[in-house]
Amino acid sequence: MSKVVDVADPERISRVPDKTVMLMSGGNFAEQGHIVKSVSLNLYIQRKDEKLGPFSLITVLVETDKGLVEMTYDEGYRGENAIEEAATFLTSHIGISGLILRSVMQLNQSLNKNNLLVLQSDDKDVEFYEV
Repeated sequence: MSKVVDVADPERISRVPDKTVMLMSGGNFAEQGHIVKSVSLNLYIQRKDEKLGPFSLITVLVETDKGLVEMTYDEGYRGENAIEEAATFLTSHIGISGLILRSVMQLNQSLNKNNLLVLQSDDKDVEFYEV
């Protein structure tokens, strides 16, 4: 199963997360031809500042029948309960649906490398447009 990582520097998440919160599991939620199996948030503490506290990178991990997507959800000095506050916000504001849609779109784009359209090809100045 393929995994798409949409994090500015993937090395930042090349380890086991410091904390994980499951938002949805055991589901068979359909979105754009994908069956979404689980959605979770992963917390990676990047560093700690004496005054500001932990610098958190929170990612969303969406598992579908066609692959996994891990994308940045939020980052910054968000306090000691950053992942719990993010999970509460998402579950109380219909945010999970938006995360799933965004993740499936990213997965589709990554799996479909042939999504370019050529306009006015005279073999000299070929222009490509993403569709």
